[in-house]
Amino acid sequence: MSVSVVTLAGGRPDHLRNLVIGLTRQTQPPVELIVAVIQDSAYDLPDAPFPIRQLMIAGGDLPLATARNAAAGAAKGDSLIFLDMDCIPTPTLVADYARRLAELDGLLMGEVMYLPGGATAGTWDSAGFADVAVRHSDRRGPPAEGIELCNDYRCFWSLNFAMRRDTFLRVGGFHEGYRGYGGEDTDFGKVLDTAGVPIAWIRGGLVHHQYHPHHMPPVHHIDSVVRNAQLFETRWGYRTMGHWLYAFRLMGLVDDAEGAPIRILRRPDADDFALTGQQSHQPYANTASVIRVLEARAMDTDRVAA
Repeated sequence: MSVSVVTLAGGRPDHLRNLVIGLTRQTQPPVELIVAVIQDSAYDLPDAPFPIRQLMIAGGDLPLATARNAAAGAAKGDSLIFLDMDCIPTPTLVADYARRLAELDGLLMGEVMYLPGGATAGTWDSAGFADVAVRHSDRRGPPAEGIELCNDYRCFWSLNFAMRRDTFLRVGGFHEGYRGYGGEDTDFGKVLDTAGVPIAWIRGGLVHHQYHPHHMPPVHHIDSVVRNAQLFETRWGYRTMGHWLYAFRLMGLVDDAEGAPIRILRRPDADDFALTGQQSHQPYANTASVIRVLEARAMDTDRVAA
């Protein structure tokens, strides 16, 4: 089974170069890498023993769904592996996915481990990451081996996954009404669930996620989160990204009462960015820990008021 690897890229050229280097070390090389470029100019990338094609994607509002669909439509492989640009594939990633996609025609989610800042400085190899990489505390781990079906479409997120190309195209890909950050993954999971396409975790297909500062919940994307949550509600009858909206509500940023459009009450300020920002010693940002802080603050306020 031939495999195309697809990634979306904007900024962070060092991260994309490391992704390419990781692909050059595969036990089963991909037939190509397609980079959907979400910036004004193409990247200067290292040589690879497979073709690298860069597709320039128009639109300045982070058209993630459009970019993934365009890359998938241009791909030649029987199967597609979608990686975020900050992921470094381990040497068996392509072979792992090719083997598992031959066993199950569905959406497969591989393993993800998070690297601290500085882990990719100088020369590196995937084996050397084992001592410093950590698993996300809010994400479940892989099955002990093989494939394990997932019965909750909300578990899908697009950092590292694979599908047969024909199946991706048959369900129509990602809904391109989603612009900017948030919502398109859960929508795609719902589309698959409705179409009867299984979603599953696999053992293997491991990537190492490269460190970069981030915010969780994503206060820097509050406009698109609100807009896309309402689009999801229009399509499916209920909202998604509930944990982010809940955190925004606790922060006094939104009014997300049911039965009315979500209202943004104020813009995030310096305190909000400080609370949600990933610290240099943290390999990933974490919404759950922010919610715990906000709930504790709310309880303290209630005690004082009482």
